Amino acid sequence: MRKRQSIYVAGHRGMVGSAILRRLQLLSRAPILTRSREELDLCNNAQVRVFFERERPGRVIMAAAKVGGILANYEKPVEFLLENLRMQNNVISAAYETGVEKLLFLGSSCIYPKYAHQPISESTLLSGELEPTNEPYAIAKIAGVKLCQAYAREYKKNFISVMPTNLYGPNDNFDLHTSHVLPALIRKVHNAWERGEPSVTLWGTGKPRREFLHVDDLADACLFLLENYDSAEIINIGYGEDVTICELAQIICEVVGYQGKINFDHSKPDGTPRKLLDLSRLFSLGWRPRISLSEGIRSTYQWFLQNRKFGHVT
Repeated sequence: MRKRQSIYVAGHRGMVGSAILRRLQLLSRAPILTRSREELDLCNNAQVRVFFERERPGRVIMAAAKVGGILANYEKPVEFLLENLRMQNNVISAAYETGVEKLLFLGSSCIYPKYAHQPISESTLLSGELEPTNEPYAIAKIAGVKLCQAYAREYKKNFISVMPTNLYGPNDNFDLHTSHVLPALIRKVHNAWERGEPSVTLWGTGKPRREFLHVDDLADACLFLLENYDSAEIINIGYGEDVTICELAQIICEVVGYQGKINFDHSKPDGTPRKLLDLSRLFSLGWRPRISLSEGIRSTYQWFLQNRKFGHVT
């Protein structure tokens, strides 16, 4: 990336933001701005305005969000809706008011209808009902997309929105109460292996299909689009292949070295039956992922073990 005005990464301590930060530090000669939650509360409009007025970043990557799995979304719908709306509204509007050159807003593939035609193209947005288990988060992200598009249409701002598929990698959340499916499976299988348990029980039927992208590939795609994409139309980011949850569990068992039985609790929800993104728009620009699922899970498990050893993962 060529040298330019400073780049602000909102949410740099999260899985996505930290991966983008690592990639920027490797590729960019531009000054990089970050602020911890203690230094800047993105839900506080006044604090956000002061920060943008003082720092005047040239580019913004909006990776900050309140995220979680099915259980967390079910138990805290108000928080998932309001906190995400507040953060993104504050950052996007401040970016416009202080003349930010370009903004990249990170959405989520959960914005698409539950029964969208597969693979899911960007045009299916708002064409059907959402998956109920993460509807508040999805509605917030849709609002962020529409706000970026509104600024692009009304004020000609170069605010783009990217829709990643399911992500995993370093700095993921492995808490069984709040995590997404892949880190939750790593944690459950590791616990079963560590305790010598003969079987492990997972939620649902194991039949839903999911696409997974390593967060380092996402970071690479985001910086690629920051340089090569200027349309207000949303663009998907993914791997291009999917697996069943059962197949995913088997890969994780192999990586962990667990040889016990995998059981599925059919009384628990499956979520969306399938979620595979149409990546033709992204691939036509010349970008491709590099990290295979088995390779990515192996490196993620090693990160989990190393950070658990030093108390960074509870």
